[in-house]
Amino acid sequence: MADAAPGSSTTSRVVLLILRVFSFVLLLISLIVLAVNSGTMESDVGTLKIHFNDVYAYRYMLAAIVIGFAYSLMQLAFSVFRLLMANGCLGGDCGVLLDFYGDKVVSYVLATGAAAGFGVTTDLKRVFEIAGLDFGDKFYQMANASASLLFLAFVCTAICSVLSSYALPKKF
Repeated sequence: MADAAPGSSTTSRVVLLILRVFSFVLLLISLIVLAVNSGTMESDVGTLKIHFNDVYAYRYMLAAIVIGFAYSLMQLAFSVFRLLMANGCLGGDCGVLLDFYGDKVVSYVLATGAAAGFGVTTDLKRVFEIAGLDFGDKFYQMANASASLLFLAFVCTAICSVLSSYALPKKF
């Protein structure tokens, strides 16, 4: 089997770094949008206010974002280190396995977080409409925006997972 072209390892590291930066930024924006999301409604009984942390699925979404955010931050540091240092302690077999399995696990967490966000937003909107409660579309739009950003971060992490799988045969 022929070796890859010279520089392709550096190119793939740069692509991984760009994807990890993009994922990190998406998760940061998703976190901010979710954290500020709340809705208020006037009713006969008084003012009813809903905040994202009143709903368990949004809490799960927040946990998925925080886990993905922490993992992305860690991987950003490792990627920059690997890019600057050709053969560091993170460039060995342990680093390849961490990339491969870490990307797999985190991408699944991000995907389930996004799915939970989309699902509960649709259900909440339907239930509140049936009950005659209207928090306005802003609450639901912000929740869907946060879930969409989380889904895009999942796509970036899933692509990183595929790219990190290419390094396995070279090491083992």
